[in-house]
Amino acid sequence: MSELKPPTPTPGDTYKGWLFKWTNYIKGYQRRWFVLSNGLLSYYRTQAEMGHTCRGTINLATANITVEDSCNFVISNGGAQTYHLKASSEVERQRWITALELAKAKAVHMQAESDESGDDCPEVPPSSGQGGGCRNSEIQSTLRTLTSKVEDLSTCNDLIVKHGSALQRSLSELEGLRAVGDMGEKVRQVTERATLFRITSNAMINACRDFLSLAQSHSKRWQKALQTERDQKIRLEETLEQLAKQHNHLERAFRGATVLPPLFSNPTLGTKGGASVKGDASDEDDDNEFFDAIEDPAEFITVPADPKYHRRSGSNISGLSSETGLDDQSFDELSLASNPESPQPLELEPVRQRRTRIPDKPNYYLNLWSIMKNCIGKELSKIPMPVQNLFLYHFALFKVNFNEPLSMLQRLSEDLEYCELLDKAAKCHNSLEQMCYVAAFTVSSYSTTVHRTGKPFNPLLGETFELDRLGECGYRSLCEQVSHHPPAAAHHAFSEKGWTLRQEIALASKFRGKYLSIMPLGSIQCIFEKSNNHYSWKKVTTTVHNIIVGKLWIDQSGEIDVVNHKTGDRCHLKFAPYSYFSRDVPRKVTGVVTDKDGKAHYVLSGTWDEKMEFSRIMQSSKGENGTEGKQRTVYQTLKAKEIWKKNPLPEGAESMYYFSMLALTLNEPEEGVAPTDSRRRPDQRLMEEGHWDEANAEKQRLEEKQRSTRREREREAVKAVSIPEEAAHPDNYQALWFEKTDDPVSGETMHVYKGGYWEAKDQGDWHMCPDIF
Repeated sequence: MSELKPPTPTPGDTYKGWLFKWTNYIKGYQRRWFVLSNGLLSYYRTQAEMGHTCRGTINLATANITVEDSCNFVISNGGAQTYHLKASSEVERQRWITALELAKAKAVHMQAESDESGDDCPEVPPSSGQGGGCRNSEIQSTLRTLTSKVEDLSTCNDLIVKHGSALQRSLSELEGLRAVGDMGEKVRQVTERATLFRITSNAMINACRDFLSLAQSHSKRWQKALQTERDQKIRLEETLEQLAKQHNHLERAFRGATVLPPLFSNPTLGTKGGASVKGDASDEDDDNEFFDAIEDPAEFITVPADPKYHRRSGSNISGLSSETGLDDQSFDELSLASNPESPQPLELEPVRQRRTRIPDKPNYYLNLWSIMKNCIGKELSKIPMPVQNLFLYHFALFKVNFNEPLSMLQRLSEDLEYCELLDKAAKCHNSLEQMCYVAAFTVSSYSTTVHRTGKPFNPLLGETFELDRLGECGYRSLCEQVSHHPPAAAHHAFSEKGWTLRQEIALASKFRGKYLSIMPLGSIQCIFEKSNNHYSWKKVTTTVHNIIVGKLWIDQSGEIDVVNHKTGDRCHLKFAPYSYFSRDVPRKVTGVVTDKDGKAHYVLSGTWDEKMEFSRIMQSSKGENGTEGKQRTVYQTLKAKEIWKKNPLPEGAESMYYFSMLALTLNEPEEGVAPTDSRRRPDQRLMEEGHWDEANAEKQRLEEKQRSTRREREREAVKAVSIPEEAAHPDNYQALWFEKTDDPVSGETMHVYKGGYWEAKDQGDWHMCPDIF
């Protein structure tokens, strides 16, 4: 477990080894590789990460080291960072404590010396403009002087060696002399060479003295400069860590919990409670150990199936519901091949030519701070918003305009852009195949949000929107705003091709100063007429990032369970939150289709802004444990096939709010629609035409009219003696085309279409509609 170290490591040496670091109450202690060097304690997930990824660093010069028990100890620098550590044994803990105390003492001593020295050296970072250039020039000059002194020392050394050898030879010759006459000459030579040796030695001593003096005079200044660089590095690392933690807070805002539950452990989308954390909240709780938490490992792995599954005879095709399949046929062909009663596709001619452009959006700049300071921490649906204003429902924008000329009811109707997926699902005989299409339809509804950073108009109470595509696509859709506080809309769509879609969506939104979170409430249901399969699911959380600084961008994250209440089939979809540190593709979505017994049949994968693919599972097995100790399932699958792909945006979409082809037609004027239809809303029409001032004035008029109508409705309810007091509440509005009922299949209470709208349209009788515009 831990590397063997001497009991008292040298304080200047690097000390390394494995320790267990506390993360949170879910994960507990996790094994990490720690490195103690130069008064800094750093840790890594593995030894291989030492060259590129440091998970955290604490400066021992300002840290407190506390022993808790035989194996546990705590290192804290006063609140900003706290490490709860555990060694494998008491001996190992004592070795670490000794090394840490020695390193701390040395770091404190060096810091004190650095503070006392170098007063003549201004603390100017090397990169600070002209001051950095002067420092670099001074250092280069000193280095040149020291190099010159070293060269002098080298020359003196050569001369000492030369003259010393000559002197040695002379002394040897002197010892061998016999004649007195030769003695005088040799003594003279020895005296001369001894003099040269003394002169050279003195020169060597002087050069050494000069070098030592020069080195001493600059050493303290260099220590001060080095410490300044170290402090700046630590400050930059701490700043980067804080920014990374803030980013992780944004990512975790969707999930509402420190750790996501395992696959299928929570079949309903509810709130996930966070886990309390031991120690300083800013350390492990804030980042769950930050770098550890963001790498959310996949809970299953897909590998190509055994070739034997691809060699089956084509005569054995019974759709993908059988145990075999062909990897060279598309999903549509295999699905529809199993249904001999499926009619041939009809070539529908458009009944009318619809528009392909709208006026370009204007470019207005607004002062955000005057808006945001009144929004922080509030429920956004209760904040009055002018046309140019901010932060409602799904989206926001940092500058220019904050709205788009569509209402929330029209945005809700955009879910039907890929209705052909439901058309194909209605033709499937096998419920598992049908589930794949319904899951793909669920993901496709988010494809329009990737660039749509404009806020849709908040519908007025009683406002409606119809989308009649019976002649073109075979469906009709109706939306109505059924509640104002909280805002809620009901939606009903039926198709001649055998499916009905209904949903009731209410939105809870919070602006926290750095990001905007939108939590959709309510559910969506889809019923297929032929099979009587009844599906239901909920929406994931939408988050708008970079509200204050940077380019605005939108992310979808969370989990969806698409449930077939008739058969018990289930598709668990996971929308992975975007992470700067993840190696996966952005906006990734994965899912597994299982039957009522929990057996997996299909794997879905792709991105919510581009396309989805499916793979039929031929065999599954339990694989090796992942990085966090979780056992992952390995699915052997056939070759992946595309089941849905996003339609390209029209030309010039960036100047038309990034509307899709369907969105461009939603606010197009039509004859015969109800007087409460969103197309008749005057402020929305003025905004589309670019008349912002008039649109803002008109919006204020409509909102004041709605408030007056609400007060009048309250007074009338109070006057009625037979009505209980609670029923007189102004929010107890009775929708015109929808009624609240309990669904016997899903057990949910929601507004369901009660009929009458299309009959009223055919007769042109709208006398029952309120005057809201």
